[in-house]
Amino acid sequence: MPRPPTAPADGARTGDPIRARAQVVSNVAEGAANHRIELRVDSWPAWQPGQFVMLAPGAESAAPRHDPLLPRPMAIYSTETKGEFDQVTILYKVEGRGTTLLAAAQPGEHVRMVGPLGQGFELQPEGHRAILVGGGTGTASLYALAREALARGPVSVILGARRADLVMAERDFEKLGVDLVIATEDGSRGTKGLVTDVLGPRLADSDEAKIVYACGPTPMMRACHALTAEAGVPCRVALENRMACGFGACLGCAVPMAEGGFTLVCNRGPVYDADTLAWEGIP
Repeated sequence: MPRPPTAPADGARTGDPIRARAQVVSNVAEGAANHRIELRVDSWPAWQPGQFVMLAPGAESAAPRHDPLLPRPMAIYSTETKGEFDQVTILYKVEGRGTTLLAAAQPGEHVRMVGPLGQGFELQPEGHRAILVGGGTGTASLYALAREALARGPVSVILGARRADLVMAERDFEKLGVDLVIATEDGSRGTKGLVTDVLGPRLADSDEAKIVYACGPTPMMRACHALTAEAGVPCRVALENRMACGFGACLGCAVPMAEGGFTLVCNRGPVYDADTLAWEGIP
């Protein structure tokens, strides 16, 4: 049976992370470089939309432990209870050696996983419209949020990609019944242009209370913050930084804060109020 994540109002992490030897249930391509892997995990903790896992780059024995050495941070797309096990779904894009090895993992093989990690999204206040903006693989952070946010108020989802075959999870969002708009840079699907071209006009409606949630490339999130700041609309973002450990030990995911100093995306994030970040210093 489906089991939605638990998302308390304070945005705190809901379960201690576990180290799991997860069995591959399925691992399929979903257009171009987009893939979906479903993993069977024993006793998966409660989690929140926006949290992530550190996932090994490929099945056990697929490559020496030192090639590639580091796991990859990936957003938790959804979870579902399957009898005595939990099934964790991850959406990812094949774009390097690690994700190429992961795409080759076959049903029955095992991959190492640590999670849930980080701090998730805080749901919108009752009656507010939640506007979710996903670019590329950032879409993977937003599906569970959309499902939860529907219980609080209306939900609009804007998904963007360079071209039609790179749009992630469109059918899943359609099934939720949200207000869905697709934007592609080449115009091959939906509106031609960027997700921010769609977002801007929607922020102009001052008669409806709203909040924006964004995840995707840094320039996209930076532009979302600029639009929401001008419109006086709150904006929450989930950063997609590279990291080596996921726990704050390596300091490899530090980003600057608007008030000065740095934050570690792996444990203080990946979700932030967009106003708190020094966007000009984020690569």
